[in-house]
Amino acid sequence: MAREAIYQQSNPDPGGDPPEDGPPSEKGVADGGEEPDRGPDPDVTLRPQRMAEMVGQQDVIERLRIAIDAAQVRGEPLGHILFDGPPGLGKTTFATVIPSEMKTTVQMANGAGLKAPRDLLPYLTNVSRGSVLFIDEIHRVPRAIEEYLYTAMEDFRIDIVLGEGVNARTLNLSLEPFTLIGATTRAGMLTAPLRDRFQIREHLGWYTRKELAEIVLRNSKKLNIDVDPTSAGVIADRSRSTPRLANNRLLWVRDYAQSKTKGNVEASVCEAALDMIGIDHLGLDKQDRNYLDTLMRVFLGGPAGLDAIAHTMNVSSDTLEDEVEPFLLRSELLVRTRRGRLATPKAFEHMKRPMPDRPL
Repeated sequence: MAREAIYQQSNPDPGGDPPEDGPPSEKGVADGGEEPDRGPDPDVTLRPQRMAEMVGQQDVIERLRIAIDAAQVRGEPLGHILFDGPPGLGKTTFATVIPSEMKTTVQMANGAGLKAPRDLLPYLTNVSRGSVLFIDEIHRVPRAIEEYLYTAMEDFRIDIVLGEGVNARTLNLSLEPFTLIGATTRAGMLTAPLRDRFQIREHLGWYTRKELAEIVLRNSKKLNIDVDPTSAGVIADRSRSTPRLANNRLLWVRDYAQSKTKGNVEASVCEAALDMIGIDHLGLDKQDRNYLDTLMRVFLGGPAGLDAIAHTMNVSSDTLEDEVEPFLLRSELLVRTRRGRLATPKAFEHMKRPMPDRPL
């Protein structure tokens, strides 16, 4: 009753008089009350809310627009979509803007958190017609749960087994037609039956310097800081072609500028801020440079085995292989050969070390 009374006070009958009094949290600013505390502004999160706000991946956006428009014309749910690609390129962003474009709701799950079919059932039974179910890291979904997804994706039904042994019964539960969006950083780990059930499959590629600079400029406005194009370019250069890292760099530059320069953001301020956390002009961090330094100083540029480098650095070989080497390989600073890891001439130039006398 109390909740209904509050609702009636904040939503008066159109024909009645507006309420004279009421709890401060229910009175609007126009009525003279203080702004209620509604938590963080959604716009503070730097993630785009609509597809028109997204920068980069324009070929993917164009194909998705066609699919969305066609589905809306037919009045049908959008086909199931699989996004794959390295972390930080916008897979989750697409999963949030697509429901906005379709004017529907979204449920979000993580493949690592789905341990048994009972963990998936609440998501499937709560889907509404045309809604979206997003499963991040879908390659980590156990095989038993995949069996439920097969019929759910194709026939929009699930089979629930009740009881055990001779008393077991199967309950066929129909689902509302929905769209499953899966995201994975390791598409090769998906089983073929699951992968083939996605009508739309999109691979997200790296962002250009221009695109990253545009993301930095747009997000700087959301953060209420003044960033000029030159400063945005400095941040973009050191962001490894990844929007997530560009946003992280921007947040650090904001903190640095507010502490050191009274909020004044210039190219020199961006360089000083990123130098402080060990990010150089190619985007390498301290551990990346330590890897190259060890390879050049101890092993004369290689070839050297991964385990030998890891033991010398006192770092796990898995850490080097999964976190350090991918960017070095992509930046053409490192080569993998049958005999081991080999530093390239570009790496020697970047580290300002002389090339060894022997040919690499």
